Amino acid sequence: MAQTSTIVVKLGGTQGVDFSAICADAAEMIRQGQRLVLVHGGSAEANSLGAALGAPPRFITSPSGYTSRYTDRKTLEIFLMAVNGKVNALLTEQLHRLGVNAFGLCGMDGRLLVAARKEAIQSVENGKRRMIRDDYTGKIDAVDAALLEMLLNAGVLPVIAPVAVSHQGEALNVDADRAAAMVAGALKAATLVLLTAAPGLMEKFPDENSLVKNLAREKLPAALEMAQGRMKKKVLGSEEALQAGAGRVIIADGRVEQPISGALAGAGTVIQ
Repeated sequence: MAQTSTIVVKLGGTQGVDFSAICADAAEMIRQGQRLVLVHGGSAEANSLGAALGAPPRFITSPSGYTSRYTDRKTLEIFLMAVNGKVNALLTEQLHRLGVNAFGLCGMDGRLLVAARKEAIQSVENGKRRMIRDDYTGKIDAVDAALLEMLLNAGVLPVIAPVAVSHQGEALNVDADRAAAMVAGALKAATLVLLTAAPGLMEKFPDENSLVKNLAREKLPAALEMAQGRMKKKVLGSEEALQAGAGRVIIADGRVEQPISGALAGAGTVIQ
């Protein structure tokens, strides 16, 4: 049975999020006996590596307004190099240097995250819809909570890259916010903290003074309408985490000192 004190933290892969401050805060919390799981993104790293390799990123906008990375096979391999090969390894190294026994892995390892590959996705381009069939993205439908519990009980900190395995054994790019949500739900985590390059959900984006401090779960559909850009995925992930059994979700600023502790102390947008 999962312990209710587990906290899942998602580190945004966008520029501006302070991985060093997050790692230092996580290390201090672990020293005090807190059980943590980290899930990270890596979009900025994947973008710059793709550009350097002559394969700059392409993004797809769905009919409902969500933006995601177009991931053909070449892009998938670049994504694996950047997110799994570099971001995950450097985060794990940083935590080891802080005295934390971090265990870097991705959702393919031990079939931690199993996802259904999307057969075809719709993209809206210049007002017209087109179908894309060579996309290696998926929606997670199973998390091996027992594997994570085993790692946590062994005293290690799981650091998870957002790569899942399909039912056919293919590597798939999955949204890191929603991966963190599924992990938090599977572990029945007390809190899911989504750290991003913003103070939380803003009523009048980008006015940081319009921060929404508390959001009742039933107000999430309205919040989805209000959210702009990447924040839409965070609101969607929040709803999925709560549905799956997480206690609460906090969307908070990952650019500040002690970002996890600050979020737990009331900074950001609290959804419960």
